[in-house]
Amino acid sequence: MIQLVEISKSLGSHIVLDRLSFTFENNKVYGIVGKNGSGKTTLFRCLTGLESCHGEIVSEHRPLKNYIGYLPTELFFYKLMTGMEYVRFVCNARNQKIDNIASKNIFELPLNDYVSTYSTGMKKKLALFAILLQDVPYYILDEPFNGIDFQSSVLVFDLIKALKQRGKTVIMSSHIYTTLTQTCDEICLLEDGNFKRQVLKADFDALEESMHREIVGNAVDLLG
Repeated sequence: MIQLVEISKSLGSHIVLDRLSFTFENNKVYGIVGKNGSGKTTLFRCLTGLESCHGEIVSEHRPLKNYIGYLPTELFFYKLMTGMEYVRFVCNARNQKIDNIASKNIFELPLNDYVSTYSTGMKKKLALFAILLQDVPYYILDEPFNGIDFQSSVLVFDLIKALKQRGKTVIMSSHIYTTLTQTCDEICLLEDGNFKRQVLKADFDALEESMHREIVGNAVDLLG
């Protein structure tokens, strides 16, 4: 369980998170949606301890950052590091020794090649692979489907479902709404620094329709 108690975060005069309170329950998959700049990534960085915030983040696991597998949107890799070295580096950071890494290479990555030779999609899959090898209770995935091929997307769908079956909590964002409706138990709309709506599966379609009306409006007509 992760409980947010009046979390606030400002960047200069801009309020990104405004006394946001919510509880992420164990063994559930949560989707966070919102416009660009609505604060999704900032919320994730506050949860992982990469950014400070006002309010309180409560969990049975302390320090919380040590129990989260985090996939950021902007990935960083050392240039002279192979895929295998990166996976070992990430796992060692959590004091986890993983044997037979090559046999677990579900994305069929060239682990002996330098990461600098990888495509954008391959780098995303490498980071996700390393995170999934960590035995942690919480996974925060910021746009996990962005930039990967169709076959890998299908695999990621099943991996998220498997994490839930193993009692993990997954919090993810995606600009592709169907990737959330097919994996999540609950979807939260982040707007004006807070969760404007929180819906369960029965109301996923209604949320999508209301978002569609608000986003599109008369934009098509304006083009003539």
